[in-house]
Amino acid sequence: MADTIKKIATRESYGNALKELAEEFPQLVVLDADLAAATKTGIFKKAYPDRHIDCGIAECNMVGIAAGLASVGKIPFVSSFAMFAAGRAYEQVRNSVGYPQLNVKIGATHAGITVGEDGATHQCNEDLALMRTIPGMVVMCPSDDVEAKAAVRAALEYEGPVYIRFGRAAVPVINDRPDYKFEIGKGTIVREGKDVTIVATGICVDSALGAAEKLAAEGISAEVVNICTIKPLDEEIIINSAKKTGKVVTVEEHTVIGGLGSAVCDCLCAKLPTPVKKLGMQDVFGESGSAAALVAKYGLDAEGVYKSVKEFL
Repeated sequence: MADTIKKIATRESYGNALKELAEEFPQLVVLDADLAAATKTGIFKKAYPDRHIDCGIAECNMVGIAAGLASVGKIPFVSSFAMFAAGRAYEQVRNSVGYPQLNVKIGATHAGITVGEDGATHQCNEDLALMRTIPGMVVMCPSDDVEAKAAVRAALEYEGPVYIRFGRAAVPVINDRPDYKFEIGKGTIVREGKDVTIVATGICVDSALGAAEKLAAEGISAEVVNICTIKPLDEEIIINSAKKTGKVVTVEEHTVIGGLGSAVCDCLCAKLPTPVKKLGMQDVFGESGSAAALVAKYGLDAEGVYKSVKEFL
């Protein structure tokens, strides 16, 4: 997409949304694990210091505290890097939040390879897969500032556990249009096409749109579907698009095992067998480097997606 486009990191959107919604949702409390400056919950803390709890570097304990708060009617948002929120605290999320179906929201920032220089240990490419396996957990991965804010509101309005993935790097705003509507479990067609369907989530929606432009220049018409809610998946939009194009490519800044690609394959395998190519991290760990260099190296930028789609066709 053009460089002139406004860019905002979805973690910024997260912090801003929490602050903006605080008055409307008086039960909202925010918990952080010594990372408020990075997760951007510091924006909320500055405005509502008595509703922000810093739990220190103790993510598992933080989830337990959130479970307790939810059981007395609060709406807690627990915040940390995805590696800690979904990784380190997995057992507590599963047993203390998922099993009793408590109204806890998890805001996981710094997900995927765009954490960049922090390297493989901090690049959580498994969180969507981990969270998808917890019964009753809603899993969302917004593509830009507009969608991230909408996802936070939707999570607050929804009764039950929700996981939302946010990124570190600034990404183009692509949903800034008057007819934009957000609903948990609903995907959107962001570009119509007839030759191939590109199903993308998170920052990869922008890459998919860029790839579709390059394909169009060669007479290939690509339909781009933005799936923000990985679970529950909008099966209808995927089946209808696959019916029209006959070929599907999935794109995610996440392992190809258990994430968006797997969810799409589960759906199509059962209801409309269709050839699918999954783009993402191909069973490898990330590495240290700039966000842009890593996205390009692993073929998740517009150029990489374009090449993979062409190859597939």
